[in-house]
Amino acid sequence: MTGSVADHLRVRFGLDSVDVRAGLTQEELFAAAIDGDRGRTRLDGAEHDQKAFATALGADGPLIFYSDPTCTGRPVQDTFAVAWPEVVDEVWWKSDFSPLDGDRYTGLLEQVVAHLNEQKATLYTADVFCGWDPEFAIPYRLVSEYATHAYFANIMFPKGVRDDSDRDSTGWTMINVPSFRCDPDRDGTRTDRAVVIDLRNRLGLVIGRADYCGVVKKTMFTVMNFVLPDAEQLTMHCSANVDDNGNSAILFGLSGTGKTTLSADPDRGLIGDDEHVWTESGIANFEDGCYAKLIDLDKEAEPIIAAALSVRGTLIENVPALEGQDLADTDPQELDLTDDSITENTRFAYPLSCNPHVAPGARGPHPRTIVLLTADAFGVLPPVSILDREEVMYHFVMGFTSKLAGTEVGVVAPQATFSACFGAPFMSHRPSVYAELLAHRMDDHSARCILLNTGWSGGPYGVGDRLSIAHTRALLNAALNGDLDHVDTVRLPVLGLRIPESCPGVADEVLNPRNTWSDPEAYDEAAVALRDLFRRNYEEQGYAALGIKAML
Repeated sequence: MTGSVADHLRVRFGLDSVDVRAGLTQEELFAAAIDGDRGRTRLDGAEHDQKAFATALGADGPLIFYSDPTCTGRPVQDTFAVAWPEVVDEVWWKSDFSPLDGDRYTGLLEQVVAHLNEQKATLYTADVFCGWDPEFAIPYRLVSEYATHAYFANIMFPKGVRDDSDRDSTGWTMINVPSFRCDPDRDGTRTDRAVVIDLRNRLGLVIGRADYCGVVKKTMFTVMNFVLPDAEQLTMHCSANVDDNGNSAILFGLSGTGKTTLSADPDRGLIGDDEHVWTESGIANFEDGCYAKLIDLDKEAEPIIAAALSVRGTLIENVPALEGQDLADTDPQELDLTDDSITENTRFAYPLSCNPHVAPGARGPHPRTIVLLTADAFGVLPPVSILDREEVMYHFVMGFTSKLAGTEVGVVAPQATFSACFGAPFMSHRPSVYAELLAHRMDDHSARCILLNTGWSGGPYGVGDRLSIAHTRALLNAALNGDLDHVDTVRLPVLGLRIPESCPGVADEVLNPRNTWSDPEAYDEAAVALRDLFRRNYEEQGYAALGIKAML
């Protein structure tokens, strides 16, 4: 196997003086990462500091990895696609997905190959698939200087989905080279690092200080978001689950809306928590792992993640060591998960199998219920709204939630956040492409849709109270069971949303947000203000020109 991978890299890219380590087990990659992964872990640190460590559990526990301190999340301003003529009019260009000139890119790739050959680099590879649906799964070959990244890819992506004899001819390759430095004047990049997607040649190029493990995952999600919609398949940033009777559901939502929590239901099989495709066959997860945030993890509320911290073959990213204690002497359960001294975005990658109730093959039938999650900190949106086809398209491309006061420096009041399709940075086509596919899929399979608000009621954040998880679960279960399909409804006057007048397990007065405010006129003013934020975003994004009808 090593020879075939080495031959592929030599013939396709000219990598003829490198040492290719293909087909290593997770145990071998674990050891290689500790022995060989070197780079900066502190701003004032050396370029050859150790990057990967074992805990007191050794190879029977997690690998701990520290990314470059300037890359503890996705480097969105350094993310590009090559502006080849055949794709330039299809790609949704934006500040976090910029065009890179083809000639500049060609020269940059040649520089990277020359760099690796000159260094006689050791390269670790992982051959996986992006997707569990055999018909649409894409072979993905990761090639990286860091063994950690190959280890991560093996956690996060499925293997053996189908025969991979077409890997060289149809698959995607990522070349990940942290030791290379871009020259912005020469290469057309913004800084000395870049994440570049070459849609013509099926290549992802990750270079420079861009070693955050999430790049290995999200770059391929961005690729799938371009490739599969061209084949009329709907790619989605969502969680998904299914009950024992085959009634599946998908839940779209941004961070903090409850996407992961609500999909983890003991009475329903988990299909996945983050990235999926809806094809003619049903729903399929793209991944074989979960990549969870660890900051302030409540181990009692999230027992699955807590238990997985001590599992062999997992990866903890950017959680600091305990003061005065070596990681080699630290049980992973002792780590301080409230410590954000490196980053607030501490992460944990673990196999999907760590969840106790996973749907077979991480797949499910066509969903009966679509849930758009939002966490409205203004206290204006109702706990649940029943959406028709055009409303679904509108609220899907809006992708609304809100940031809370105090969560970021300078945020002193709730702020509206809009992210198209609930994942704008990863959407490589224009939002209307995904919205139309979603509407068509819903039409074809008679799926219902609700807008579920997990935010505040009775007033904005700081005045009102967060909607109880009991109410949210009751509303979600009512939608999943079809209890809201024929219930009496009413339209809210300002927002125009259709809400149920009753729901099992929820007091009637909770369903209309105006009734929960002590000052109804103050609610009206807040509703008008939020409506105007929606209208402004609609105009700024030019959604009318994309065929999305204004609903507010």
